[in-house]
Amino acid sequence: MKSLLWAALLSFALVGQAQAITAKQVKTFTLENGMKIMVIEDDSIPNANMYTFWKVGSRNEYPGITGLSHFFEHMMFNGSKNYGPKMFDRTMEAAGGANNAYTTSDLTVYTNWFPADAIETIFKLEADRIQYLDIDPDMVESERGVVTSERSTGLENSNFRALYSQVLGTAFLAHPYSWPVIGHESDIAAWTLQDLKDYHKTYYAPNNAVVVIAGAVTEAQVKRLAKQYFEPIPAQTPPREVRTVEPLQQGERTVYVQKPSVTLPWVMMSYHVPATSNQDFYALDLLQTILTQGNSSRLHQGLVEQQQAVQVDSYMPKSLDPNLFNIIGIAAPGVAPTTLRDAMIAEVKRVADEGVTQQELEKAKNMKLMGFYQSISTINGKANTVGSYELYFGDFNKLFDAPEQYAKVTPADIQRVAQVYLKKANRTVGILAAQEDRD
Repeated sequence: MKSLLWAALLSFALVGQAQAITAKQVKTFTLENGMKIMVIEDDSIPNANMYTFWKVGSRNEYPGITGLSHFFEHMMFNGSKNYGPKMFDRTMEAAGGANNAYTTSDLTVYTNWFPADAIETIFKLEADRIQYLDIDPDMVESERGVVTSERSTGLENSNFRALYSQVLGTAFLAHPYSWPVIGHESDIAAWTLQDLKDYHKTYYAPNNAVVVIAGAVTEAQVKRLAKQYFEPIPAQTPPREVRTVEPLQQGERTVYVQKPSVTLPWVMMSYHVPATSNQDFYALDLLQTILTQGNSSRLHQGLVEQQQAVQVDSYMPKSLDPNLFNIIGIAAPGVAPTTLRDAMIAEVKRVADEGVTQQELEKAKNMKLMGFYQSISTINGKANTVGSYELYFGDFNKLFDAPEQYAKVTPADIQRVAQVYLKKANRTVGILAAQEDRD
C-alpha cells in the first residue's frame, strides 16, 4: 500500500506549474551597501509583492528599551521626508496596492502587495521611509499610547498572551526571549527620542535587510530599481550580536497566573528546544503534529475525547536561537488544572516511553507536506517562505530540501526527540485560572 506521504506527493504533482517553485527561479544579488535582494519571477498573475525582512526583533533589545522593535512597526507608516503622515498607505492604495507588517522575537517584516506596473512607486515609498523616517515627537507620543493600549488590551482579552508572557519570563532566565515582543509597560513609557533614532539608524540599515520580490517582475527590472532607490542609502556599522546563551534548565519550573475573567483553566507546558536551523527541527515539528493536530492526534484522543480538555494545541515558533516547544490545553468544565496537567504529561511521557506508530508518522508527514506546498502556491507565499528559509535556516536553498528532510524522519527519531527535550527537568508549566488551587 502506498504511504500517505506518497499520496500527497502525487496529488501535488498535479498542481499547475504556476504554483511550483524551483531553486533556479530565485535570483539573488547584493547591493554595494550590503542589502540582499531576492527575485522570484512568476507571471501567473499581473501582480507582485515585496517582503522586507529586517533582522531585528525583541531578541535585539535589552532592559530599558524592550518593545522598540514592535514600536517601529507602527512608526514606519507615520511619515518620512517625501511622504507625510498617513501618505504611505494612501499613496500605495492609490496605486492599487496594500501592505501589512509583523514583528517576532527575531525579525520585523514589512509586506507590500501591488499591481506589477506600480513597482517603482513601491521602491520610492520604501526607500524614503528607510532613509528618512520622521521620528516626530508628537507622533511618537500618539503611537506610544496606541502600543500601551494594545499591550493592556491584549493581556486582558487574550488568555494565551496572558499566560505565555509569564511562561516566557519563567522559562528564560538570561536570554532576551524572556520578554514579550510588545515589551514591558515601564519600558514603553520610558523610551526617549534618542533611543528611537539610534535604533532606527542601527537596525533599519540596508546591510541589515533581506528583500524578497515575487511576481510579474524581472530580475533586470528589480536590479535597476534597487540600484536607483536602495543602493544610495548608506550602510551602517553592523548591529551588536546577541551573545547571551540561555543556561541549561536543571529542574521543572512552574508559574501560576490568576485572571478572574477566565471561565476554564489553561495549562501550558513549555520545553526548551534547539533553534530552527538545528536538524532536530523536522522531528520536533512532526512530533508537534502527532501530539495536537487534528482529531486523531494523541492529545485530542487522550484528553478532548476523554473530556479532560475542551481544546488542545501546540506552538513552536521559528527562531534564530533555542526556543520553546509549547503544548497548550484548556480544561473541560469541572476538571482541575492540575488534573489536566497530569494528563498532558502522561500523554507526552507515553510517546517518550513507547514511541509512535509508522501510520501516525506518515499521516503527520502528509499534513506537513500539504501545508508546505500550499505555502508556496501563491506569489505571496513564495516570497514569505523564501525569506523565512533564508533567515531562519541560514540559506533559502534549504527550502527545496524540506520535503526530503521530513520524509527521512523515522519513528525512532520522534521517540528520541521526545526523550531528549520533552522531559521534566527541561519543562516549565504554566497554569492560568480564575482562582488559585488551594489543595
